[in-house]
Amino acid sequence: MFTGIVATTGQIETIEPLGDTPDSGVRVVVHANDLGLSDVGLGDSIAIQGACMTVTSMPDEDHFTVDVSRESLNKTAGLSQPGPVNLEKSLRIGDQIGGHLVSGHVDGLGHVKRFEPVGESWELVVSAPKSLGMYLAYKGSITVNGVSLTVNVVTDTDDATEFSINLIPHTVAVTTLKHLKAGDAVNLEVDTIARYVHRMMGFK
Repeated sequence: MFTGIVATTGQIETIEPLGDTPDSGVRVVVHANDLGLSDVGLGDSIAIQGACMTVTSMPDEDHFTVDVSRESLNKTAGLSQPGPVNLEKSLRIGDQIGGHLVSGHVDGLGHVKRFEPVGESWELVVSAPKSLGMYLAYKGSITVNGVSLTVNVVTDTDDATEFSINLIPHTVAVTTLKHLKAGDAVNLEVDTIARYVHRMMGFK
């Protein structure tokens, strides 16, 4: 489990194929920046752009690797090429939950419709798959590329659900969200509580 409070932005430095078939995954080498790997061991979980990944090796005190399956590559954004990534170590019992409970399991890909300054803040508008629309609510929680955010507006259309988020300057400065532009794909994870409420309400 995670909280959606990004600890640091690292860097995917290299992508190494794990095979030579279309179904092969990749080995991703990540520079952890100031995440701190002294308490991380092989098999531990680290969220990369909101996707929970398992540490497979630590070549040195600043780098770790994860193996990403082709299925995960197909269902996520930001793990298939070098570039900056949001990083968060898994939650431990007793840790402060500054955001909301996040599993690190990406529910779907959204696409940025608009990202522009509004006053001292920034407005991020994302088009989410229609299947996720039922889990989005005014003042509810959503995870975008691993960042816990609060929904300000939800608008349902015939084939999608758009939602708007207000980002304070600090969030923009310390996460990879500052690099977003219209058309970019983003990893979305809906609120776990909303998922369980939907299941209970529909159970017979």
